[in-house]
Amino acid sequence: MNQRPELKHRKYLSPSVDSFIAEVVEFMVDKELAKIFENSFPNTLDTTVNYFISNNRPSTFVITGDINAMWLRDSSAQVNPYIPFAKKDYELRKMLIGVINKQVEMILFDSYANAFNDGPVGSEWQNDYTEMKPELHERKWEIDSLCYPVRFSYNLWKSTDDSSFFDENYKQAIKKIIKTFKEQQRKENDGPYSFGRATAWSTDTVPGNGFGNPINPIGLIVSIFRPSDDATIFPFLIPSNLFAVKSLRQLSEICIEIYNDSKLANECIQLADEVDNALKIYSSFEHLNFGRILAYEVDGFGNKLFMDDANIPSLLSLPYLGIINLDDELYQNTRKFILSASNPYYFQGAHASGIGSPHTLKNKIWPMSIIMQALTSNSDEEIRDCLRYLKNTHANTYFMHESFNIDNSKDFTRSWFAWANSLFGELIAKLYKENSKILSFEL
Repeated sequence: MNQRPELKHRKYLSPSVDSFIAEVVEFMVDKELAKIFENSFPNTLDTTVNYFISNNRPSTFVITGDINAMWLRDSSAQVNPYIPFAKKDYELRKMLIGVINKQVEMILFDSYANAFNDGPVGSEWQNDYTEMKPELHERKWEIDSLCYPVRFSYNLWKSTDDSSFFDENYKQAIKKIIKTFKEQQRKENDGPYSFGRATAWSTDTVPGNGFGNPINPIGLIVSIFRPSDDATIFPFLIPSNLFAVKSLRQLSEICIEIYNDSKLANECIQLADEVDNALKIYSSFEHLNFGRILAYEVDGFGNKLFMDDANIPSLLSLPYLGIINLDDELYQNTRKFILSASNPYYFQGAHASGIGSPHTLKNKIWPMSIIMQALTSNSDEEIRDCLRYLKNTHANTYFMHESFNIDNSKDFTRSWFAWANSLFGELIAKLYKENSKILSFEL
């Protein structure tokens, strides 16, 4: 079932992406899975991209789907799978550069915000107890909000050799990222950011008078919220701190190669090393059943939380993000824990098993977690199982969703969630290029 908008209603047209989709669909033997790919992979381009040129400068506002706002995290992840086409497709590259330009504007406007409006239109969260502004959709401080634009811009640079977007604004954003990370190490005080919300949902507001539960300042960076937009329990979120180390090292390379600024590069490296050294001491612990594994959150006092959340960065996603080697013993121990009943947010149901999130309460599996399980697997059998789960739970919509009930996939959240669609497309594209035999039979 073709669920793509008519050509005249598509937000952005990319002949190179459409040509690739047609090639993969023709190759795939399982036509139901192929239809999901055909609808999902271009969903971001078809429905969420608002692109224009102003004063010869590309600008691209990317909504997340059914929420008319741009998340720094989601927008980066939504368009990242199109980077391989951008080397030869200059028009597509300009649109992607527009995403970077818009993200830089947002970081410079407020480095603590996670989601932005397309102009000063206000939002339903304008009465939150934080420094809300009409330009902000939501102001939840999440480390990964600053990491994702770095990852995306770095990947685009390395893939295309185009460095035109590394302008003075981008350099100022680097300084803002470093400043924000250092403030949230909280070595001397709680820093300038706090958050509260009048709500009955405990995960949607913050304890500790808006600053989170207490931490021992050990060099890690506080993330008041998880990438699920849920409040952390212990404010040192391990996957996000690992992501920050990766991003800071990428920024140091940009500072040297593009800006020839060794001082700024060294500042990035010193901060990365400090966080990395703290992670070596405080991020992993002995588990009763799985040996030494990574914790999801810690507080620096010795307390830790063993779980994983479906949203990315997660512990499961670390190899996908290039943070840890897939074969690393610590990761493999952690992965076995994550994909077991010992993880309180691992659920098994009638048609699938996978990781959920406190964000969608109990007994809801996120397709993103199943996709990520496949992307971090070397087992053809495991990958086939994941594809089968995804095929069996799209509820005849031919799209991915945020989550679905473990026993009834028609009970799902978010019918229009572009990031999940992009990630599914990324998985199929990767299999087509690297392990096509998996796609050469009916599931």
